Amino acid sequence: MAEKQENKNGNCNGNETEKKIDIEAEKKEQERRAKGEVEKGVANVEIVEEMEQAYIDYAMSVIVQRALPSVEDGLKPVHRRILYAMHSIGLDASKPTRKSAAVVGEVLGKYHPHGDIAVYDSLVRMAQDFSLRYPLVHGQGNFGSLDGDSPAAQRYTEVKLSKISQELIEDIDKETVKMRPNFDNSTKEPETLPAKLPNLLINGATGIAVGMATNIPPHNLTEVCDAIIECINKPEITIDELAEVVKGPDFPTGGQIFGDGIKDMYKSGKGKIVIRGKTTVEERKGRPIIIINEIPYMVNKSDLVTSIARLATEKKLPDVYDLRDESSKGKVRIVVELKKEVDSKFTLNKLYTSTNLETSFDANLLALVGNKPVVLNLKQIIEEYIKYRRLIVRNRSKFELKKAEERLEIVLGLLIAQKNIDKVVEFIKKSANATDAHDGLMKKFSLTDKQARAVLEIRLQQLTRLEEGKLRDEEKKLKEGISDLKKILGDEKEILKVIKREVQEFKTKYGDERRTRILRRVEEITEKDLIEKKDVVIMITNSGYVKRVDVKAYKEQKRGGAGTSGAELKEEDFVNKMLTCSTHDFLLFFTTRGRVYWLKANDIPSAERQGKGKAIVNLLSLRDEAIANVKAVKNFDVGYLMFATKLGMVKKLPLKDLSKPRNTGVRVINLPADNSDILINVSHVIDKQEVMLVTKKGQAVRFNSDEVRPMGRVSYGVKGAELGKTDEVVALESLPMNGKTTILTVAEKGFGKRSDLEEYRKTSRGAKGVISLDVSERTGNVISSLCVNDRDSVIITTTKGMVLRTSMRDLRVMGRATQGVHVVKLKEGDKVADIVKVPKEPEVQVNLSILG
Repeated sequence: MAEKQENKNGNCNGNETEKKIDIEAEKKEQERRAKGEVEKGVANVEIVEEMEQAYIDYAMSVIVQRALPSVEDGLKPVHRRILYAMHSIGLDASKPTRKSAAVVGEVLGKYHPHGDIAVYDSLVRMAQDFSLRYPLVHGQGNFGSLDGDSPAAQRYTEVKLSKISQELIEDIDKETVKMRPNFDNSTKEPETLPAKLPNLLINGATGIAVGMATNIPPHNLTEVCDAIIECINKPEITIDELAEVVKGPDFPTGGQIFGDGIKDMYKSGKGKIVIRGKTTVEERKGRPIIIINEIPYMVNKSDLVTSIARLATEKKLPDVYDLRDESSKGKVRIVVELKKEVDSKFTLNKLYTSTNLETSFDANLLALVGNKPVVLNLKQIIEEYIKYRRLIVRNRSKFELKKAEERLEIVLGLLIAQKNIDKVVEFIKKSANATDAHDGLMKKFSLTDKQARAVLEIRLQQLTRLEEGKLRDEEKKLKEGISDLKKILGDEKEILKVIKREVQEFKTKYGDERRTRILRRVEEITEKDLIEKKDVVIMITNSGYVKRVDVKAYKEQKRGGAGTSGAELKEEDFVNKMLTCSTHDFLLFFTTRGRVYWLKANDIPSAERQGKGKAIVNLLSLRDEAIANVKAVKNFDVGYLMFATKLGMVKKLPLKDLSKPRNTGVRVINLPADNSDILINVSHVIDKQEVMLVTKKGQAVRFNSDEVRPMGRVSYGVKGAELGKTDEVVALESLPMNGKTTILTVAEKGFGKRSDLEEYRKTSRGAKGVISLDVSERTGNVISSLCVNDRDSVIITTTKGMVLRTSMRDLRVMGRATQGVHVVKLKEGDKVADIVKVPKEPEVQVNLSILG
C-alpha cells in the first residue's frame, strides 16, 4: 500500500528509509481513522505535530538522498547513480566516449528523476582535474576552467569512466552490495558501490544538508593506502600515529597548507586549514617580480587577478607596477611586477591578507554511516572503510565459491561422461526423448541433475582427449580456488590479507606524489609584516595638519644652510612639532590638556616634502585641545614616561599603563581646570636615569629621575624647576646613562650651540638650574634642546615650513653660557619651530647636496 502511495506521489527516491516513513504515516492515518479523527477526507490533527513530522521527513530526505556522502564509497546518490549508469551502458575506461547527453538521459530515465542541470553539473565536476584530486570521469571537450568558465552544453561534451573509477565499481556484478528498486520499480540500483578505492578521503566531499554540512578535503592516495595498511597491521594505532602517515590534505590545485587545524580535523573531525598559493620571487631589470604558480583550492583564478588589479588601482598595493595572467594549458602563472627597489615581502604579505591567495578550509568530516549522519575522525573513517571492504570481500568470496562449486560439479560430470563416452553416446541414441535420456543418465551413471543436463547440452567435439586434459586442468584449478575461498571465508585474518593486497595493488597502480606542500609552522602575518620598516619624519603644523615623510627625502646640508621646502603651508600656519620614528612604531599624541591618543605611525598619511598633509582631527578624536608632544614607542613594557608642564611641574608614569589603546584617549596628567598650566613635553626614562629641563630663557635643571616617584594617571605631579616670572619650560630631555654626550640648544632666531654635558652641574629637582644658552634679543628665546654627538644629524623646521637637515660634525662644541652660532639661515619673519634627531644609519655615506 505504501509503495502504491509512493508511486502515486512520484516519489523519486524509492529507498527503504522513505518506505518506512510512508508505512509509519499510513499506520498513523489508519489509527486516526479507527478513532474517528478523520471524517469526510479531513484530518483532525494538531498542525504543530503535522508540520514537525513533515519537516523531519523532508530533512531526512535531503540528508540521506542528496547532500551527504556515504562513508562506504564516499559518494552522494547522484554521483553513485551517474557512475552506475555509465557502467550499465558499457562506458568503461577501455571503451570510446559517448555524448554526455546520453549519460544524463540514462541517469534521469532510470535512477535520478530530477533536473538534467543538476545531473550534468555533477558529471562535469567528476571530470574536472582541478575539482577532484582523482577524477572519476574522463571527459572530452570543454568542462570548464579555473577561471570559472562554464562547461560546454551536454550535447557537445563526451564522457566515459576513468580508469580509477573502475576500482569503485569492480565486483558489483558478484552480489557484493545490496540492490534496491529504482524510483518506479522498473529496475534496480546499488545502495552503495563496492568501492575498493577509499574515495571519501582521496576525493573528499562538500555538501549542505538541513541543519548540517560536510566539508571533507581530498588526500593523497599513497598516504591513505599506507594508513589503511597500518591500521590493519596495528588495530590499536593512535590518531597521532596515523597523522604521521597521512600528513595532511592534498588538493588538486597544489598550494601550501599549515595550521593546527590539520591535527584537530584528524582528532575531532573538525578543523580549520589555512591554504596559500605557491609563489616565487624573481628579479628582472631591477624590478622584483612575484610569480604565482599555484592557487588555493576552489579559488577562481580570474577573480584573484581582478582583486589584485583592484587593490593596485585603489593604492592598497602601491608597489605594484604591472599585472599579467600568463596561464596556459592548465598551468597557472600570474605575474605581479613591482616597482624598482621595493621589498617584495610586504606586497606578498598584503596579497595573502587582502586576496584569496590565502584562504581557509573549514573541514567537517561528516558522512552517512548506516544512513545516519556522523562526524568522524581519521581513524574512524579508515576503520569504516576496512569494515565495509571486509563485507564486500566476504560477499564476493561467497559468490565466487558458489560459482566455482557449481562449475566443479559440471566439470566432474563431464569427466564421467568422458570416461564412459561410448556408453553415454549409445544410451542417448537409444533414449526415446530428452527427458528419458536425462533421467537415464542420472540413474545409469550417478549424475546429478545439472551434470546430466550439461552432458546432454555438450558438443561432441568437447569429448575428445584434448578436451579431457583441459577439463582435468580446470578441475584442479577449481578445487584450489574453492580451497582458497573457503580459507578466506573461514578466517577474518585472511580477509584482511586480501584487503591489504588489493590496497597495495591500486596504490602501485594509481599512487602519485603530493601536490600540496605542508608547512609545519608559519608565523601568522601581523600588521607589521604588511608595512615596510623604514625611518620617517612626522610633522605637525600649528593649525593641526600632520604628514609622514621618508627621512631620506631630506639630505644633509652644511651648518648655516637655508634648508629646503618641507611643507606647502597655509598663510600664518607653521610647523610646531616634529619627530622621527619607524613605520612599525606606535605614536602617542599628548595634548596640552593632559590627554593621550594612540595612532600607528604607518596610519599617518604619507606625503611628499612639499605636501600639506591631512588634518589631525580626521585621525584623532581631539576635544578642543592642541598636540603638545608626540612620542614614538616600540615596547610598552620597559621604563616610564616623564611629563613636564609649562610651569615646571614634572610627573613619572609607568609606560605599561598606556599599553591599551583607546579611540577616545585617556587622561595622563591632571592639569588645573583654569588652563593656567599646560603639558609641554614628554620623555622616556628608566630607573636611575637623569633628565634635564630647559626653559625658554636659557636655564637648564639637571636631576635624577628617581627623585620623582611613579604616579597614577590622574595625579598632577611635583615641582621640577624654579622659574622666573616670565620664564617657562620648553624642553625635557632624557640624558644618556654613561653621561658622554653634548647638549644641543637652538633658539628661535636660528642660533644654536653644543656644550658638553659635564658643564651642566647636577642639581636637585625643583632647583633654578644653570645657564644653557645666553638668551638675548639677537638669539631670541630657546626653542628646544637635544642630546647629540658627532655621529648624529638633526632636522630643524621653521614656522614657514622650511626644513634643514644638518650633521653635528659641522657644529663645534663650545661653552655653556654662550650665544652660539647660526645653525640655520632664516628668511625675514621666519622662526625656528622645532628640532628633532634623525635615527642613525650606519655605513651610509653622507650626501651634502640639497634635495631638489
